[in-house]
Amino acid sequence: MGNVIGLVVWLIHEALGLLLLLIIANVIMSWLVSFEVINLRNRFAHAVWRALDASTAWIFRPLRRIIPPMGGLDITPLIPILLIEGIQIWITGPYIAAHLPGAGF
Repeated sequence: MGNVIGLVVWLIHEALGLLLLLIIANVIMSWLVSFEVINLRNRFAHAVWRALDASTAWIFRPLRRIIPPMGGLDITPLIPILLIEGIQIWITGPYIAAHLPGAGF
């Protein structure tokens, strides 16, 4: 039974980590697009942009309705990043601290 719980904890941790990477990639790509380092007329860049936007829109859309833009600065990615980090520590932290010697928080 412990192995099943360990697998579930690992899957949750990895899924949240992947979501965190997608959010960070979206933020970096939005900066590169806004500073005209990446041109969205390029088909590959446009496809990557659409994929990143589609994968993170469900997180950002409700937050952007609540949080107004602050002079061109979009702080909405900060909230999911902090929440994901907190959830990772809350869910996986006790399991990791209990099962790995020297890995306590």
